[in-house]
Amino acid sequence: MLTREFKPWHVPVFLVKYAYLTATRRPVLVHFEVTMRCNAHCSFCDYWKTDPSAKASELVSFADAARFFNPMVITFTGGEPTLRRDLEDIVSAVNKAVRLKYMTLITHGGMLSPERGRSLWKAGINQFNISLDYLDERHDMARGIPGLSAKIMRTVPRMREMGITGVRFNTVIKRDNLDQLLPIVNRARELGAGVNFSCYSDAKNGSTEGVIERGQRQQLEETIRELLAFKRKTRGVITNSDYYLEQIPRYVRGEITEPCQSGMRTIHVDPMGRVKRCPDFPTDFHWTAFKKYEPINCNACYYACRGEAQAPLRFSRVQDIMASPKATATENYLPGAVGGAAWGRGL
Repeated sequence: MLTREFKPWHVPVFLVKYAYLTATRRPVLVHFEVTMRCNAHCSFCDYWKTDPSAKASELVSFADAARFFNPMVITFTGGEPTLRRDLEDIVSAVNKAVRLKYMTLITHGGMLSPERGRSLWKAGINQFNISLDYLDERHDMARGIPGLSAKIMRTVPRMREMGITGVRFNTVIKRDNLDQLLPIVNRARELGAGVNFSCYSDAKNGSTEGVIERGQRQQLEETIRELLAFKRKTRGVITNSDYYLEQIPRYVRGEITEPCQSGMRTIHVDPMGRVKRCPDFPTDFHWTAFKKYEPINCNACYYACRGEAQAPLRFSRVQDIMASPKATATENYLPGAVGGAAWGRGL
């Protein structure tokens, strides 16, 4: 799932860095929340309520923090990161600050034109994670952006034509889209893209409208089996580990009791440079005063960033990393590996 700018020899090098960061209890993944502002209106998230005046307090650069943590994976997120007109400068500075890394961007895609994608790619973004929970107008309604799903389907092929191979959809598994999961995977395969799944939680703002109900558990389990069967036959499209997908039904049944390692494997740095162990937790300290976190007994969510951080390094995960999906719908899409970071919020 590494993009084509990486070579096979990068895989063992990344594994060595992963082992070092794990052994020294340093974060493997750092999320830079470059803004909390957002122009979507998702019901499960309140970022869109952020006062526009917050722009004045946003850091100009995250390069020093990136250099300090020296993580393996760096994600630029928000809010909606593409609201920042200086995002390319931010990405470029972080790109120069950390030598060996994989950099991703999480966006709703409403402001992501092919041209903006190319400029961010040139600045150092390896992978674009575009939120997509439905293939039709339901996605527009859920995000509060008219025409969003159609725009995404226009933008992704154009980005692929430009040679940008690292595109994947972030899909939240929730109450009313279980029938959309495999179709989204198939659409991603047609486009030469990937899909990263994350499980819905009401932890962000208490909204339960996406929580999977008890009566849907059998349907969920059948859907997960279908996704795993697809994944084992066609590596490189679904970028989650087998382990994470296998654990989702356990989470929905309330059987996950293992301590969460948020803050140990993954951290979030907010727009003012303050660190929090989880996107749904308050900040604890400024990055310059970083203190190592301990596991926490919290099972409020089973986001991909939580579940993937606890996934064992199976051989199937190495297969995932080495996989190179090809576009199948038309020869107009350039072939190539679809980037897939091991963790991500998926929202």
